[in-house]
Amino acid sequence: MIKAVIFDLDGTLLNRDSSVQRFIENQYDRLNKWLGHISKSAYTARFIELDCRGYVWKDEVYRQLVKEFNVKGITWKSLLKDYMKEFSYNCVPFPNLARMLKAIQNKSIRIGLITNGRGQFQMDNIEALGIGKYFDKILISEWEGIKKPNPDIFIRALNQLHVSPNEAMYVGDHPDNDIKAARSIGMTGVWKGNPYWNSVDADFVINDLIELSLLIRMSP
Repeated sequence: MIKAVIFDLDGTLLNRDSSVQRFIENQYDRLNKWLGHISKSAYTARFIELDCRGYVWKDEVYRQLVKEFNVKGITWKSLLKDYMKEFSYNCVPFPNLARMLKAIQNKSIRIGLITNGRGQFQMDNIEALGIGKYFDKILISEWEGIKKPNPDIFIRALNQLHVSPNEAMYVGDHPDNDIKAARSIGMTGVWKGNPYWNSVDADFVINDLIELSLLIRMSP
């Protein structure tokens, strides 16, 4: 019987691709005084390329952008500070996010979240999505001192939710950091499909978050 569902954040609950696109376009517009010598399309495309879907921290991204585009009058540190301050205002949820979380909560199933990243930055994004109230436990790698795919962060979440691995589902978008890692300790792995991988060794695959309600009803 499933007693807890634990989620990844970026690419699973937060539509990170759309959020990044919205943010970087807005940043270009807001800071056009210093970035206007670059075309908007070039600036946004290069940021997204350097960002590598969030797997490269933004200090490196902005250092490279400033160097490549010969940005004057504003430092990479100021651009990074702007990113940290403004990104949450650009967060885009996947469809049916709040509806799905509320449906799970109404079944008295515990809800957790494990995400890699900077603590306050990720908390700001969670609050911007309006979903913080649904989680019983939130674990963020910076504050925990460990990150996915280390199994210890999954075990820590299970212990805090007071459930065993076979009583928990983990929902994520990354084949290794999320699904393989969760399944390695006995959790049910649910892959949130995306165009970056064609095939993932998961227990279940969903394309819309609302499908989780059906999976939970089907689970023994």
